[in-house]
Amino acid sequence: ISGILLEILILFYLFNLVLFLILIISAPIISSLLVLFFQIPTVILVKKTLKKAKEKKEQFKNLIVIGITGSYGKSSTKEFLATILSEKFKVLKTPKNINAEIGIAKTILNELKPEHQVFIAEIGAYERGKIKEVCRMLGPKIGILTGINEQHLSTFGSLENIKKAKYELIESLPRTIIVRGLPEDGIAIIRDKLDLRADDIRVEKEYIFFKVSGVNFKVNLLGIHNIDNILLSASCAQKLGMSLEEISRACLKIKPEQGGMKFLRKDAPVVIDSSYSANPDGVIADLDYLKTLRQAQGKLIIVMPCLIELGRVSKEVHKRIGRKIGEVCDLAIITTRDYFKEIKKTAEIGSLQIFLIENPKEIIAKIKEFCKNDDVVLLEGRVPKEIKSVKFF
Repeated sequence: ISGILLEILILFYLFNLVLFLILIISAPIISSLLVLFFQIPTVILVKKTLKKAKEKKEQFKNLIVIGITGSYGKSSTKEFLATILSEKFKVLKTPKNINAEIGIAKTILNELKPEHQVFIAEIGAYERGKIKEVCRMLGPKIGILTGINEQHLSTFGSLENIKKAKYELIESLPRTIIVRGLPEDGIAIIRDKLDLRADDIRVEKEYIFFKVSGVNFKVNLLGIHNIDNILLSASCAQKLGMSLEEISRACLKIKPEQGGMKFLRKDAPVVIDSSYSANPDGVIADLDYLKTLRQAQGKLIIVMPCLIELGRVSKEVHKRIGRKIGEVCDLAIITTRDYFKEIKKTAEIGSLQIFLIENPKEIIAKIKEFCKNDDVVLLEGRVPKEIKSVKFF
């Protein structure tokens, strides 16, 4: 009997061992099946929503749809263009930073009315095929490609994939695409390139001044980098029949926050909020603007996190940002540790002090300790919200 019991125990042990091994081996498959099980209803719902939005949009035969994409500058260009076109047309735009297919579809379903003449859609993507899918729903007549850089490289895998994804807008257009210049590979489908130029540029604390074909522009935006997106918007408005004089008058209604950067405090010491989003080109441009605000005895301070979704170029991008910080700033507070070493390595020039501080209270204390009346503080990227709500001085 003891021999039989021993055999039963051995068989039971082997059975459980085999079962355990099967579970270990099949766990990834089971996990994938569970994910797929929950994804299928979501995908079906998204497809259904996009189909309904397309059907509704197609009822508006005379609606001019404008798609805007790019690695950076999408939201600003959308806001500038909507402000300009609203002087002549009834305009609907996607709200805030909504740029995914479901958000665009819901804007059409919930907001599009018969009186709308123009719909401006900001189109974002994290993988190839998404912009093409949105364009099938939208049927854009005009497209604007703002610019391409390393932003979201980690999700796309390569800069070439980013280009191909953004060019899906170009490939979907029957008429006009407006870009800063021809792409490196000179895609033949491009109908127009940006043909407006700014001259006599002057940058002041709260305004940029320039001329386009002899017409004066005064825009309440912070930094020279906004001119590119104003020109893209102006070029589009021209193609819809607006004169440069009309566009110039409309630009007077543009507000700083539409450009992604505004003053939290205008009086000395100045505090600038550029925390809407951050990308490599945007950080460099904001630092260039910060440099123009230096007072005789004043110091320049930047508070920012490391950038995300840059993939294999992350270290090099942060070294580039570090070099610019070293050229411009006297104090840098980096709020995340991911690529702090790379920033610090290239930023330590002259008298610059640079710190890694993750705790919001400690960040505020360091600014208060360092900052004097003539100094300027730039809050760049997704800094802790406690910093924006506190009075430093």
